[in-house]
Amino acid sequence: MNMDFNLFMNDVVTNARQEIVNAGYTELKSAEDVEKAFAQNGTTLVMVNSVCGCAGGIARPAAAHSLHYDKRPDHLVTVFAGQDKDATEAARSFFTGYPPSSPSFALLKDGKLCTMVERHDIEGHEPMAVVQKLQNAFEQYCEDL
Repeated sequence: MNMDFNLFMNDVVTNARQEIVNAGYTELKSAEDVEKAFAQNGTTLVMVNSVCGCAGGIARPAAAHSLHYDKRPDHLVTVFAGQDKDATEAARSFFTGYPPSSPSFALLKDGKLCTMVERHDIEGHEPMAVVQKLQNAFEQYCEDL
């Protein structure tokens, strides 16, 4: 039974990773990956991925659909909470003033945190409401395409 559960969870994680990669996000799997990505000039949207069924099932589609907008971040990256622990910890070190939250989104500009969309902004909300929150942040901090 335990082996079946582990195989099931591996499938869930693989599918959650692939959904975000297919949307155009680059996976950051180490602290070094995070440091390099966050040092880039411009705006960076960070999606803190999670296997959490309810919130993750809202956040991942919102991560993809939010990009259909006149303004969007220069860089799209993702870390996976509970899976790539060093990368997630390194990313969260940039999210000063916010407790750990997954799934969540952070928008950085030139490596500095601009805003967060936390789990409580995602869970229990419709995906389009989360898309709107992200696009409002893009409107405020990102340049036209």
